[in-house]
Amino acid sequence: MAKWGEGDPRWIVEDRPDATNVNNWHWTEKNAGPWSKDRLKELLVGLDLSKDSISCKLTDMEKIKGEASANNRKGKLIFFYEWKMNINWEGHIAGGSGELVKGQVEIPNLSEENDLDDIEITVTVKENTDESLRVKEFMHRIARDKIRSQLDLYISSLREEFSKGMILPKKDGKVSIKPDTISNITSGFNKKIDMSPVVSNAPSNKSTAGVKLDLENIELKHKFQCRAEEFYDAMTKIEMVMAFTRGDAKIEAEKGGKFVLFGGNISGNFVELVPGKKIVQQWRYKRWPESHLSSVTIDITQEADHTLVTLKQIGVPKCDVEMTKQNWERYYWESIKRTFGFGAFF
Repeated sequence: MAKWGEGDPRWIVEDRPDATNVNNWHWTEKNAGPWSKDRLKELLVGLDLSKDSISCKLTDMEKIKGEASANNRKGKLIFFYEWKMNINWEGHIAGGSGELVKGQVEIPNLSEENDLDDIEITVTVKENTDESLRVKEFMHRIARDKIRSQLDLYISSLREEFSKGMILPKKDGKVSIKPDTISNITSGFNKKIDMSPVVSNAPSNKSTAGVKLDLENIELKHKFQCRAEEFYDAMTKIEMVMAFTRGDAKIEAEKGGKFVLFGGNISGNFVELVPGKKIVQQWRYKRWPESHLSSVTIDITQEADHTLVTLKQIGVPKCDVEMTKQNWERYYWESIKRTFGFGAFF
């Protein structure tokens, strides 16, 4: 084992209590899902929304679905969360009929991707009466701001709770978290990757014999907040590929080397590799005819404050063009940005 002060410090075990994740170089992740569900219920269920003559409160969380995680990349904390909630409410008007008005609040898009003001809060009532419509209007005008305040508390407490222990002590035992090292990322949530959600309706062909394919080309451009070498590594180093694809992968990063990703849905081989500059692949989606491969060229350009990636793919079956574009964007680019923090401009 190398001694401290020799070689690449990212891979050296320092003389420190945990002897792991040296200099906080590697990405680490904590699952904040179960904690988040409890915290959101604590903040929202029972929330009093009364004002003047109208009394309302949130009674129970009918449905909550989503995930949350805290990630450390090179000493920077990045938080991902995405939640959909349905919360029941009830209320009444003082001096009214005395009957309870019941309804539901739907929050479909609580995520780091949206500012609090952009989070949708939809209010519905079970029965449309003059009294229930008055209460519904109150919920729209007044109660939604209180709900947003509670969601803001969730975000703050998530960052506070899951900052603990994410930045590990260095050799001198100190833990340094600068104010700008805690960040959300604006590119969506870190989902478990599966290429199956976006599919084509065209029939699958097992062989090209007697089949004439109508082919088209794709060109995509995307900016990443990282060095060109870092993006290249994310596409060619097995541990990084497995991190952003969230599963087993085969990567032989050499000319003629094979790759298999996303449970075998994507496969092919490397035609050309220029570190930090270019990746050329023969690339195939599993449902395509067995002998049909497209040609993918990924040009990586280091700019002053970001890296520009230009992808050109030749020979995509016309029926799969839109699906393929969406999958590049969602399962490659957005997942790379979320996993390694390459989408956050600090």
